[in-house]
Amino acid sequence: MGLWTLLLLHFHLAVCVCLPAPSNVSISSYNMEHILRFSPGPGTPPDALFTVQISNSRRQRWKTVAGCQELTAGQTCNLTEKLKDVWDLYTAQVRASRTNQTSQWTRSREFQPLTDTVLGPPDFSVSGCGNCLILQIRDSSWSRFDHNVQLKNLYWEVEFNVKRTRDGAEFRLKLPYEQKSVISHLQPGVEYCVSASFTSILNHNAVSSERHCAFTSPPPPRHTCKYLPVSVRNAAACWIYALCNVYEMLWESDLSPAWLSVLLVLGLVGGFSLVLVLVVCRVIFRNKVQKHQIPCMKFTSQPYSCLMTSLNEED
Repeated sequence: MGLWTLLLLHFHLAVCVCLPAPSNVSISSYNMEHILRFSPGPGTPPDALFTVQISNSRRQRWKTVAGCQELTAGQTCNLTEKLKDVWDLYTAQVRASRTNQTSQWTRSREFQPLTDTVLGPPDFSVSGCGNCLILQIRDSSWSRFDHNVQLKNLYWEVEFNVKRTRDGAEFRLKLPYEQKSVISHLQPGVEYCVSASFTSILNHNAVSSERHCAFTSPPPPRHTCKYLPVSVRNAAACWIYALCNVYEMLWESDLSPAWLSVLLVLGLVGGFSLVLVLVVCRVIFRNKVQKHQIPCMKFTSQPYSCLMTSLNEED
């Protein structure tokens, strides 16, 4: 009896010469695509193979993953089709094996698809609509959830980060997921840059998109005012030039569009009044010139010296 016990013990030791256990067993997930990764234990032979098993909290039974029974070092195991229930908790374990040799199982932490996956950024475009921005989310952003009805039935939101290019002022807002969203109450003619990310009450592991920039409306044409000659002798043109500069400064301020409109109307009324006064003065002056019968008084073709000569001769 003692001999048989000794032989069985020797056989057990020969079969169970353990390999180093795998390390860094983890499940990573991006847009609901679940990938298991692991590292061979220190000193693991190059010809060792690795087996993956999974278990969930409901059945609590280990099951070997098809296609992940003879992995080599550096390979991964795609668990997307195995972790279908987004609410369930899953655990994976990996073991190294070789002829007559195995290692201990190394387990991952618990993984829940819904809360642990990382949501990639939405693909969208931005366009202006006066004092607002229209954000159009493309279909490709939502098709990532087509394979799972549970995900589509969840309440999803899109978080927008809006930044004004001129001074860097920014704010955040969350809107229910729709293919077309509108951000209102912005300044007209101003450029804003927007980034976006998916979010839900159960998942905050979101990656924000790159910034997409657009003007709420076409910016005011600045060149029409800046390139008027300063030495213009016509008073009406000078008034328009000054009005343009003042309006341009007001446009870049934080005044509301209503106040800008009021100031513009007042400026135009003042300019019109000035032109009217100039026209009346010119008519009165022309009548006086004609009354004195000055022979060469032609403002459009004669020089100013002609007027002075005529007046001197009359004296």
